[in-house]
Amino acid sequence: MTDKLFFDTDCISSFLWVDETNIITEIYGGRIVLPEPVYNELSNPCVQHLKQRMDILLNARSAEVKIILEGTEEYELYNKLIQGGKGVIPIGHGEAGGVALAKVYDGILASNNYRDIAVYIEKYNLQHTDTGLIMKEALEKGIITETQGNEIWNKMLARRRILPAGSFTEYLESLHCDD
Repeated sequence: MTDKLFFDTDCISSFLWVDETNIITEIYGGRIVLPEPVYNELSNPCVQHLKQRMDILLNARSAEVKIILEGTEEYELYNKLIQGGKGVIPIGHGEAGGVALAKVYDGILASNNYRDIAVYIEKYNLQHTDTGLIMKEALEKGIITETQGNEIWNKMLARRRILPAGSFTEYLESLHCDD
């Protein structure tokens, strides 16, 4: 699979907050794309350390920032998604950037905010992943153990990341219930 992953702020921040970017770079290095609005959100002085960690990935070419240029197809969709209107529920800038770029470039949307983006995943037939699925993939590839996954998950929860279960083990068990 060579599809690019277009991360929203919440999903990339899950790994940045706990300084576990090695997980995403080992799986997706060179395919990680931040829409410019996401990079701008990371540039907030209150979370300057997150931007510094992201800049390390950018400088190593493990990730890139994609500017949404005025007059492009992705710009038109991005604007429609943030402004809302007839038949369009507005979403945040990071989510809108990720949805627009994933649609136009036929990539994968990496977002934890399923409630806000579900309608657009369906409408545009987007591939989607989130922090839990990325952690599961890291486990399957031997990048982390389940114990390490639980430790990372707990750190993410401590940093107020919204995750779908109280532990990584619970999350994995919930996936088996869906089979």
